[in-house]
Amino acid sequence: MLFSENLPLMNSPRRVANAVCSRVLAAAALPRAALARARIAAFTLGLFVTALVPDATDIMVKLAGFISSAQGQPGAFPKSQSDAVNAYADALSRFKSLLSQRRAQIESKQPLPELPGQALYLARNGIISTYKDLTDALPSKIGRPNKFDIPPAYFDADNEPLMDEYVQLFKIMQAPPLNAQNSETPFDDVVSLGTDIARAKGLDETNARVAGCIALGIFFAETNGNQNIGNARSNIYKGSFQTGTSEDRNGQAKWAAIKSSIAAFDPALVARDKKEEERIGDLDHRFNHWIAVRDGLMNAHAETFLQIPKIVKIFPNPIDQMRVFELIQIIPSPTRSALSSGSFANWRISDPTIMGYLRNNSIFTFGQADRAKTSAIFGEILDAMWLFNDKFQRALTKYSEIKARQND
Repeated sequence: MLFSENLPLMNSPRRVANAVCSRVLAAAALPRAALARARIAAFTLGLFVTALVPDATDIMVKLAGFISSAQGQPGAFPKSQSDAVNAYADALSRFKSLLSQRRAQIESKQPLPELPGQALYLARNGIISTYKDLTDALPSKIGRPNKFDIPPAYFDADNEPLMDEYVQLFKIMQAPPLNAQNSETPFDDVVSLGTDIARAKGLDETNARVAGCIALGIFFAETNGNQNIGNARSNIYKGSFQTGTSEDRNGQAKWAAIKSSIAAFDPALVARDKKEEERIGDLDHRFNHWIAVRDGLMNAHAETFLQIPKIVKIFPNPIDQMRVFELIQIIPSPTRSALSSGSFANWRISDPTIMGYLRNNSIFTFGQADRAKTSAIFGEILDAMWLFNDKFQRALTKYSEIKARQND
């Protein structure tokens, strides 16, 4: 999904958009001599976004100004505390305005703009980023914890109702199509598929159960736990694992190669799979929950499941394990290289393009200090994935419920 926190790195239009965005979002880390080129990139991005999102013009104008003025000097903070206060007030006002506008459009059944979530997403990022700048300038502004598990230095808990509204609007805008084929057991399906795929790849039962838990974490990271959704920021990526058509086809082919191995130890699962294949017929496979999850796991994660024993030793915390696999979604090649290095947490990323991909996924995105980083080790990257914490925690809770029910 464009500019989202779950944006995979693929050979697709999404990668092209990422490449453009990385130049802009990395502007804070450029030396003075390169700022002119960064401003050109920002202008190009503005044309791209405003062409897709008609009502995002004002946001992009202000964003471009924010990049050139507030981010122009690496590590530079607002000239005064009042600048930080004003920047945050402007971002908060913009976010509230867009939330009200979208709600009014939906309730009055007005046509929504192309990619109606894009402007909201940028505005949400704006309040988090400017609040971090505010608390850097005025540490006394750091308040109480919030229910989204966002670090208090980045988010004012008084704005929880605004974030609730943000989530609700996206749920409406990304509602599944009428012909989507839901599952009555969507979470159990994810766990079963992840577990059996891992077993077919050669993992023992203990590590295969870890794969099932990780699969559920990916599902929550990609869709917030909602099956068969559309995408308010992309016309390409859809369904329960937010895949493109080529990703789905690739996963389908890989599943065909492994299916007989699974039938040998879990014929019931393969029988269920046959029914779902018959059910979907010639419709878009991504809108059958079972098949979308199956193909998404096979496309991106099945091979990396083999690394689970190593990952568990390095990161015994299940949420850290989910973070590693979400990085397979975002920056697969560097993550696999780090896993093979023997020192995953200390493997350093310094390629500006890769840093851009991370920023496009809400990692080192918020606040000038984070955006000024020109490199990071994987330990720092995992720590910076806090925007996923709430989703991963809910996935872990749901997994525990499933296991308890199965043991009854």
